[in-house]
Amino acid sequence: MPLLDLQASHWIANPWWLGSLLAADLLLRVAFACLIILRKGSQPSLAAAWVTIVTVMPLIGIPAYLLIGESRLGYRRRAIHKTVLELFNKPQFHQHADQRIRAVRLDGIDLQIARIAESVSGSPPLAGNGVKLFGDSDAAVAAIIADIKGATTTVHITSYIWLDDRVGSAVCAALAAATERGVICRVLVDAQGSARFLQGDAARQLRKRGVQVVAALRVHPLRALFSRIDIRNHRKMIIIDSNIGWIGSMNIAAPEFAIEPRFAPWVDCTLRLTGPTVRELHVIFAEDWYLDTSENIEAHLMVSPPFEPDGVTAQIAASGPNYRNDAIKSLLLAAIHVAQDEIVLTTPYFVPDPTMYSALCVAARRGVTVRLVVPRRNNSRLVGLASRAGYGLLLDSGVHIHEFTLGLLHAKTVSADGKFAIITSSNLDRRSFELNFEATALVYDDAFARELRKLQQSYIDASREATAEGWKLRTRMTRLQQNAAALISPLL
Repeated sequence: MPLLDLQASHWIANPWWLGSLLAADLLLRVAFACLIILRKGSQPSLAAAWVTIVTVMPLIGIPAYLLIGESRLGYRRRAIHKTVLELFNKPQFHQHADQRIRAVRLDGIDLQIARIAESVSGSPPLAGNGVKLFGDSDAAVAAIIADIKGATTTVHITSYIWLDDRVGSAVCAALAAATERGVICRVLVDAQGSARFLQGDAARQLRKRGVQVVAALRVHPLRALFSRIDIRNHRKMIIIDSNIGWIGSMNIAAPEFAIEPRFAPWVDCTLRLTGPTVRELHVIFAEDWYLDTSENIEAHLMVSPPFEPDGVTAQIAASGPNYRNDAIKSLLLAAIHVAQDEIVLTTPYFVPDPTMYSALCVAARRGVTVRLVVPRRNNSRLVGLASRAGYGLLLDSGVHIHEFTLGLLHAKTVSADGKFAIITSSNLDRRSFELNFEATALVYDDAFARELRKLQQSYIDASREATAEGWKLRTRMTRLQQNAAALISPLL
């Protein structure tokens, strides 16, 4: 008998190895399930999703959990962030010589929201700010370029996505011209979101002209052994001469969004700030810049933007893995809970956790008009399916769901009772709440809140409202796809 046949017969006749293999497989699944329960026990739905994946599909689930299961910044970045806090978490960056800046007067509801926002990243509500809302991306870009052309000292930009399109090219030209007249220009773009830009000719030309272009949270396969590679800097901020700030949902990209044109136009909302709050925005940029370059630009934070006598009270909140991970979610939950008449939320990606669903439903049931505005066609099919899986519960509770039809609604905004407004880079999903670095502006002013509400109404007018009756007519296949996507929604 051939030697190979003898060896095969031996293994078949001695099946102990098969039992050992099955025991090891079972032990590995149980071990990872226990690890997940220990680490994620405070988030039952998230833990259940991961346990299901690692036990049902261990060959896929276990490597996936090791890659993206933990909110790990990595040892190096944690060490740097400790230094960041020592450098920038200083009282003098939140203090102002003009006593009018801290002399804010907020009513009970606004004060509750302000306290939560301040607990996030230490930025208090400040009086004397100029605010201008931009719901038209082309108008916002024109104003940004005008501000860059008028810069005399510094231009600092953070963007998740930078495209080499007509908008990206125009901003590049403005930055190049600024450096020629002696302005220091620093650009921080996410390594993943702006990968094409960083590898392209535009970035090379900017560096050649003297603009400092840096990739935030660089991606490298070996880094997956020590930190999550999908933690992203999702912020969109611009600070010019330490006196003008921009914040919102708009990337450095044209509305026609060349990389995904079939979902265009992308509809954004952006806020231009002047006054004391700009320094709070600048502190966030300084922290991010140091995290990826180790360059301390603290000197720029010593500039205190002047108080504007006719200005409004505003506040900046930063969130991310190096802050309280639940910060923005807590802020939005508070806004929903304190709303008395109406709350309107707009977001491109709506995949919240059960607490957010519950808050929206309870608000509607206690008589608050709750309006959720989302795009009818989502550029992420999986997110779109998971989002719609929860419509039934919301509709049955009386929540109004409006699906925007004129492109991809990318604006991330909240208005409550016509009293305060929130403009943020954060989506209503777990990725924004728990993983991404995000930036949020709050404005405590009735006139501004009404202006934002008017912009939100334009989104509603261009939407189709979902109904509970119509939702029940979905086909079984549609329900199956949506409910299947909802099973993994805690991971999205």
